[in-house]
Amino acid sequence: MRISLRLGEILVRQGKIKEEDLARAMNMQREKGGKIGEILVQLGLVSEEEIYACLSAQFGIPFVEIREEEIEEDALTAFPSSLLRRHRVFPLRKRGNVVTMALSDPAKLVDLKELKLLCGCEIEPVLAREKTIDRLLAAYESRTEWRFVVRDLLKDVSGKSEPELEVLQENEEEDVQRMLEDAGKAPVVRIVNALFYEALRRNASDIHIEPYEHSLRVRLRIDGMLQEILSLKREMKDAIQSRIKVLSRMDIAERRLPQDGRIKMRMVVDGRLRDVDVRVSSTPTIHGEKIVMRILDKEGLVLDLSRLGFERESLIRFEEALKKPWGMILVTGPTGSGKTNTLYSAISKLNTPDVNIMTVEDPVEYSLQGINQVQVNEAIGLTFSSVLRSFLRQDPNVILVGEIRDNETAEIAIKASLTGHLVLSTLHTNDAPQAITRLVDMGIDPYLVATSLILVCAQRLVRRICVECKEEAHVNPRLLKSIGFREDEIEGIKVFRGKGCRSCGYTGYKGRIGLFEVMPMTDPLRDLVFSGAGAKAIRRKAEEEGMVTLRRSGLIKIKGGITTIEEVLRETF
Repeated sequence: MRISLRLGEILVRQGKIKEEDLARAMNMQREKGGKIGEILVQLGLVSEEEIYACLSAQFGIPFVEIREEEIEEDALTAFPSSLLRRHRVFPLRKRGNVVTMALSDPAKLVDLKELKLLCGCEIEPVLAREKTIDRLLAAYESRTEWRFVVRDLLKDVSGKSEPELEVLQENEEEDVQRMLEDAGKAPVVRIVNALFYEALRRNASDIHIEPYEHSLRVRLRIDGMLQEILSLKREMKDAIQSRIKVLSRMDIAERRLPQDGRIKMRMVVDGRLRDVDVRVSSTPTIHGEKIVMRILDKEGLVLDLSRLGFERESLIRFEEALKKPWGMILVTGPTGSGKTNTLYSAISKLNTPDVNIMTVEDPVEYSLQGINQVQVNEAIGLTFSSVLRSFLRQDPNVILVGEIRDNETAEIAIKASLTGHLVLSTLHTNDAPQAITRLVDMGIDPYLVATSLILVCAQRLVRRICVECKEEAHVNPRLLKSIGFREDEIEGIKVFRGKGCRSCGYTGYKGRIGLFEVMPMTDPLRDLVFSGAGAKAIRRKAEEEGMVTLRRSGLIKIKGGITTIEEVLRETF
């Protein structure tokens, strides 16, 4: 928030801060730069709400919390996005000849004259948070780009300027091929192709196509966060959904039940040929079918444990466990926390000509050379447990179980680990110690858990600070202490954030890195499991033995300038 120095004097007069507090903040501003209002907030002397309340009273401009559903398209189309970005303002609605315009800095009031002359409207200013305005501008710019893309694609133009997608399917049915050929003439095909192109260009992990009463919303999940990129008329819904269902070999006529499909495609993106698998899921909602497409891009798969984000000591412990001839290694965490990437990296490290590695997954996300992968198909009885039983007769050295979901799978996996096999699998637990209690809750005897388990690794993914707009952030030492930093760490620590730029879509983040909590099963921990100890007791003992917790892993990455306090607080307790 760009605020004049008078703000500090007003806060002193209002009794919000003291003279010495203002002097301290101004000294920090002279030494390190920044804005006086932000420094006062970071020092914990005032809240952001108090800053805006003060500005609102000083300039007579109401402060508003912007709700995206209240933004009107008519107000947006009156202004070029480049002009809004330059002045860092955002139009909210238009009533007759009056446009309500949000700004975070009252000094920008003079700039509203240019906007007034441009649109020929009266401007009614309101105050809003700077971060909110930046986020809305980034989303609007994305939608603006897509408006031109969609407008061009909807024209029946000749040539092949649009992105081309080649569907790689074996043994195509004649009717499906005919539908593909017929659909290929429609503008909707070019829109779907452009959607895939944009998702790959932005390194998105998922595409969400969501029908609502009056629109069809398209969002991409980028670095774990959903971003809206396109809003179409509801009339486009059936055509787009049918095109995707044809590509993924789903039943076009079935709209009442959930369906799953898969697309194997090839596309040129930024001059490079990309082979990508797309996992498609549809589910009926009150306004039609919602489709979610998971992009499985092998180019984005990092099969190197040293690049995932392990702390040095944690990585050493994990790699030592992989050297064991038998036993079970568990990787835990919620959906989307990178467990599959960690497991694939682990078995890739073990993948040598003298090792027989077999995996059972639901589904197989990536095909790995030299590894025997089996996909579960419960409709024909090919379950985790049945596949695991067959594995024991296939002379394996290493077995990867995609997920331990029930008692039967857990028992067979533990039996395999106790009979000379190294077993790797996943569980959905919040941290490493809870994996032990989860197995016991599944009905596995504590002595079997203690005997078979050699290591548990819990993980989360946090966003990296964008290196293009990285800058130092001023943070109250009390905040650093409250999130877990020790007194001796706080002095001299530098904390960073992303200011927001075009490279990162004005989010301040680009890419992700893992937080890891690695707990090897030592003799003292096995004794605790034998005695029926709970997760808290196991955690205390593991920390005494040097386990780096998820929070500590996050603090290390904050200190290293890799991620932000907000990201670590979002993902860890």
